[in-house]
Amino acid sequence: MSAIGLLFYKHAAACVLLGSACVFVPRLRRGQLIRKRKEELRRQFKHALYSVSSALSAGKSVENAFREAATDLRMLYPDSRADMIRELERINRRTENAEPIERSLLDFGSRSGIEDVKQFADAFAACKRTGGDLVEVMRRTSNLIGEKMEIEQDLAVLIAQKKFEAKALGLIPFAIVAFLAFGSPDYMEPLYEGAGRLVMSASLVLLGLSQWLALRIMSIGA
Repeated sequence: MSAIGLLFYKHAAACVLLGSACVFVPRLRRGQLIRKRKEELRRQFKHALYSVSSALSAGKSVENAFREAATDLRMLYPDSRADMIRELERINRRTENAEPIERSLLDFGSRSGIEDVKQFADAFAACKRTGGDLVEVMRRTSNLIGEKMEIEQDLAVLIAQKKFEAKALGLIPFAIVAFLAFGSPDYMEPLYEGAGRLVMSASLVLLGLSQWLALRIMSIGA
């Protein structure tokens, strides 16, 4: 950002001012990491549902099915830090302490912030109250999550090239300004003084808005 300040204003104050905007980068990065982590948790949750559904179909109790799911996920994800493994271990510990499993699932759904998990927890709790078909609920939920993820992956592939093109187009104006500023400084000099600074400021604002709009249009699940 400081480089942009130097490029558009050739003034130390502008470099410092724009450089201070970097304080927002960690917040943006944090949002990206949270979205990525939620997506990975949703993928792990789908695998856990497959495992629980298979165990229930084999005649095992709900409690034992969730214990077996934790074992299956440890084989699928050797990294014991996987979020879903830790959540299953927490659910199993609470079950061993005589806490209803549906309460643990509802708590997990609330903390996860993932709509699919919340909906499953609500459906599971309703089935436990009414004696519904838990196997069918899990099968349908896991299939639905899988289908949604496949659609999202297909969309991501379709727009991947457009994202790259948008980033490249966003860099071109800066490259042109840099080329002219360093290649023909006399030609660009009027833009670095007086009313020229207003023109450069307006250009920078428009470039920023165009990049923000492009990212918003092409973001999935943002």
